[in-house]
Parts: sequence; structure tokens; C-alpha cells
Amino acid sequence: SAGTEHTLSKNVPNPARRSTAIRFTLPSATEVTLAVFNVLGQKVATLVDGRKAPGSHRVQLDVSGLSSGVYFYRLDAGPFSKSRKMTVVQ
Repeated sequence: SAGTEHTLSKNVPNPARRSTAIRFTLPSATEVTLAVFNVLGQKVATLVDGRKAPGSHRVQLDVSGLSSGVYFYRLDAGPFSKSRKMTVVQ
């Protein structure tokens, strides 16, 4: 069943070596952007950009092309916006 609120979970595994999974929940269908940024605020990946159905979603991120370090991923879904930190270790 669909959740009643927006959630953005911690990526697993963290630190990420080759790939990591990011989960989020939407209470209703909405336009969603899920993007990854480096510590300078530069976008390094866009994982989701479009309309998503309500419920739980899981996105796999390939980090093999990213340098070791700290990154942030941000979910924007309608009025909801949340960021979380992740570490990449190569």
C-alpha cells in the first residue's frame, strides 16, 4: 500500500563502492527529480526525472564513474524536497 508521506531513505550500501540503491516513497503521483551532487553543488547524475506513481520506488545508482568522496542526493517531488549524504569509496 502507498505510504501517507514522502520519504527518502539512506542509500544502501553506504559507503558505496560499485553501486548503491536509493529508495523513496510518494503519497501520490507527482513529477519527481532525483539527482546526485558533489560537494561543490555540481550535478553529477540525474536518476529520476519525470512523473512517478504513488508508492515505494527503488533506484540503482552506478557509482563506478565517480571519484571517492562525499556526495549528496536530493529528491524533489512537488513541494517536498530532501537531501541525504552518501560516501563513495573506490
